[in-house]
Amino acid sequence: MGSKIGDKVQSADWKSEKHVPAITGPDSVKEGEWIKLNVRVGKEIAHPNTVEHHIRWIQVYYTPDDSKFTYDLGRTTFNSHGEGPIVTGSNADFHFTASASGTINAVSHCNIHGLWESSKKLSVS
Repeated sequence: MGSKIGDKVQSADWKSEKHVPAITGPDSVKEGEWIKLNVRVGKEIAHPNTVEHHIRWIQVYYTPDDSKFTYDLGRTTFNSHGEGPIVTGSNADFHFTASASGTINAVSHCNIHGLWESSKKLSVS
């Protein structure tokens, strides 16, 4: 594989691959309207959440159309994978507003299978 981090990010359809973050949210919003976005790994096919095999984190970015800049919306880290009586799920909500149409990118990290990404377009009027 290449030496750039982007060369190591894998993608697929989240309906057939348990590692891909599934992005659920509106396709279009009005400028300034609050957006609730849910990102979940293992939506159609459950991902294990054990000490040996788990999703460590989900990170979400937004890139406005016609912009070279990408904005970091946030990261959720999952720290309990059955080491004790608690197990966290790889599911997180993000809340934001946007003033320009663009692309949402979600990246997740599996401790065994590495980085996975998906994207969703958002239209802002």
